[in-house]
Formats: sequence, structure tokens, C-alpha cells
Amino acid sequence: MSLGTTRRATIATAALSLAFTALATAPATAHGTPHTNAPIRVGLSVQGPDGPLFQGKVRTRGHDVTTASGGTHKCDGTNGGAHASKVPTPTAALDDAARKHGFTWDGTWYASFDDFFVDTIKNVSGGASAYWSIAVNGTPTPVGGCQFKLNPGDQVSFTWTSF
Repeated sequence: MSLGTTRRATIATAALSLAFTALATAPATAHGTPHTNAPIRVGLSVQGPDGPLFQGKVRTRGHDVTTASGGTHKCDGTNGGAHASKVPTPTAALDDAARKHGFTWDGTWYASFDDFFVDTIKNVSGGASAYWSIAVNGTPTPVGGCQFKLNPGDQVSFTWTSF
């Protein structure tokens, strides 16, 4: 092997070593999408028993949420160990929309679930006969609203649902 060939082989080996090191130390991601808490835009609708209560776009990211009934807790996708790093979530989107558009919402905090249960939106309560269901892109979320990761352009809905 000539000196030039040996040098090229050494450089190629070093480059491969660096590439493998970068891959080994990169955070794991699902479906090739990095977990990031960068603000995103999503559609949000709130459907009450008598019709729409809110419909619009909201810019959101995971953050601490404060409710009158539940206090202040994280709502950033790390709840319940759902994600290793902070991500935008449906309940954080509701909270951002409420602050930006001047309506209220309330939710009870359940430590055992590490999540809020939305009780009231715009003074409409589920009470003993209904609850606020959460869906993303038309599918009910399999986890709480502080645990589900949103992607840009997702359609989030909170719907008053009777028992």
C-alpha cells in the first residue's frame, strides 16, 4: 500500500468514526422527527354543547400551566415520562389560546396521572354528565393532554362530550 493510499484510508476511517460517534450520541427520535419544544402552529377548536366556543390557529410549545383548581404544573410532554424532552402538547395549546384570545379554562391536577383533567372551558363545565374529550387530527388522544406530542399543522379539538 502506498503512502497516499494509507493516508486516504486513515482519513476515511477517521471520518467514519466521527459519523458513528455523532449517530451514537444523537438523541433517539420517533419516526425521524426530533423531539423539540420549538413553538409550532396548530389549529384548535373548542366545541361546546351548543356549538363552537373557539376556532383558530395558535402558536404553542410545552410549558408550565396554571389553573385555579389545579395549580401550576408542567405540561410539556415530559409528564408521566411520555417524552424524554419537552414538546408542544394539546393542553398547552389550549392554555396559549385562552391567554391570547381572552377566555378562561380550568382543570383539576391529578398527580397519579401527572396531568390535568380539563373541567371547564369558557365557563362551560362538563359537570357530572359530560367531560372535555381531546382529539388530534380527529383521533382521541391515548394519553393526557400534557403528554401527547403535537406536530406543526395538527388539528387539536376539545369537545364537550356527554356520558
